Amino acid sequence: MEKVVESRRSFLKRGAVVAGAAAGTLAAPALGQAQEQTVIRMQSSWGASEIFQEMAQDFCTRVEEMSGGRIRIELLPAGSVVGAFQVMDAVNDGVIDACHQVPVYWYAKHKGASLFGTGPVFGGDGTNLLAWIKSGEGQTFYNELTQQILGLNVVGFFGMPMPQQPFGWFKNPVTSAADVNGLKYRTVGLAADLMAAMGMSVVQLPGGEIVPAMERGVIDAFEFNNPTADRRFGAQDVAKNYMLGSFHQASECFEINFNKDVFDDLSADLQKIIEYGVEASATANLSKAIDNYSRDLEGLINEDGVTVLRTPADVLEVQIAAWDALIVQLEADDFIRRALASQKAWTERTVFYTLLNQADLRLAYDHYFPGKLPA
Repeated sequence: MEKVVESRRSFLKRGAVVAGAAAGTLAAPALGQAQEQTVIRMQSSWGASEIFQEMAQDFCTRVEEMSGGRIRIELLPAGSVVGAFQVMDAVNDGVIDACHQVPVYWYAKHKGASLFGTGPVFGGDGTNLLAWIKSGEGQTFYNELTQQILGLNVVGFFGMPMPQQPFGWFKNPVTSAADVNGLKYRTVGLAADLMAAMGMSVVQLPGGEIVPAMERGVIDAFEFNNPTADRRFGAQDVAKNYMLGSFHQASECFEINFNKDVFDDLSADLQKIIEYGVEASATANLSKAIDNYSRDLEGLINEDGVTVLRTPADVLEVQIAAWDALIVQLEADDFIRRALASQKAWTERTVFYTLLNQADLRLAYDHYFPGKLPA
């Protein structure tokens, strides 16, 4: 028989289940020994049909397979237990065992959360941010913020580095920074402060509320994340101008959190399987993102009649100037000041190498696919 052990804080109670050989699901334990299975209840911040939910499932599947079935993560979509922006509190309180989200969804607790996803852009992208977290001082700063400053009973890991996010969806094309002045615009995190500094009236909403808000006139324009997610929730039905390229959320990663009591109850090898499962899912997620985002961008253009444009350079320049002003305000907080100094030093060194080393990829693309990219 295969004994099922629920995570300590979970409120789902289950009995014994039939061994894998009998049930036809998991392989029988070696030498006939009993194998315990821990069931972890995870809720995401994503709707059931969103690509991010598929990416969260990629993580869950890898953990179960890598653990030989000793961990099974039961993944629930946003709203199953709590709202999309409440998953961090739910994990901290033990209402759920784990969550899949982005740090910006809990930045109301401390603006320092945005440094792990929607912070100032010094020249790096999401991959560079993940490298700072994994190989620089990022994880140390994250642990300080969550466990010491905020006193949260959580353990957190960072997954897929997201491609740079579009400026968003507009009813009319944005030809200059003046065109966005006065618009009611949806974004989240420090990007809200950035867009407000550009003259927008900002509303913070989870993804599932964006299109209804656009239809009711609550907002005039919005950004969410990528062509696939945007297309799935119907962005193309409420706006036809899609502006690509922006500094408001140029470096972001998935965040996967566990209640610390639940995580500490796991054996050391299972803890490592979770940690490395996050890394494995990052590769799978990024591959899926590149495939799906590119396909859906073509679909938006060729099937949905969307006009896709590059964000004008003067908008990007205004964004950088707005970041400069925000940084001065943010650095009044000691934690943010120290974390930004670490990020800036990391970016100066690592992006110096990247930019010098990387060839002009557009030159090669234009050679083989002449005229496809806008001038």
